[in-house]
Amino acid sequence: MNTIIFDLGGVLIDWNPDYVYDEIFDDPARKRFFYENICTSDWNEEQDAGRSLQAATDLLLAKHPDWETEIKAYYGRWREMLGGAIQETVDIFKELKEGNGHRFYALTNWSAETFPIALETFDFLHWFDGIVVSGVEKSRKPFPEFYQILLDRYDVSPSEAIFIDDNHRNVLAGRAMGMESIHFKSAAGLRQELGKLGVM
Repeated sequence: MNTIIFDLGGVLIDWNPDYVYDEIFDDPARKRFFYENICTSDWNEEQDAGRSLQAATDLLLAKHPDWETEIKAYYGRWREMLGGAIQETVDIFKELKEGNGHRFYALTNWSAETFPIALETFDFLHWFDGIVVSGVEKSRKPFPEFYQILLDRYDVSPSEAIFIDDNHRNVLAGRAMGMESIHFKSAAGLRQELGKLGVM
């Protein structure tokens, strides 16, 4: 194994809209309704795949005018959804980086418009040899062509790569591409899995 590919959100970076919407909603059921019916994960993934934040917001405002304040908060207060680095995983990344000569890449579902905020915020993002951002490429995980962009751009052999992601759907897609893929659940678990592979 000569290449390690990290997902970012949920693995190295704590991003959670609850940091904003726990302040907005007093009623957990109302917040859940909002996530499941208005600012849904499917809606968010379209921004990850390249749709502009303005177009996404306008779409929901047209459909749900009664929720204007809540909808506008999604990107109006997006920076507040960044909870910080997941330091235990960053520490693993640092150990690996200082270790035995692997190449390191990131493959992330992330809006092209908000990713520059992450680059400004997290120094460790500059440790990577390359980062492939879904919003820039207009494709996203779990689509095979998105993984292929990274493999082709950086001349990565799938059989020589380890892919780490907190979304099991994306892990399965990584395995289908021929990569050793780890379902991230905790930094301790990741360290153990990397140990089994002889990387740590």
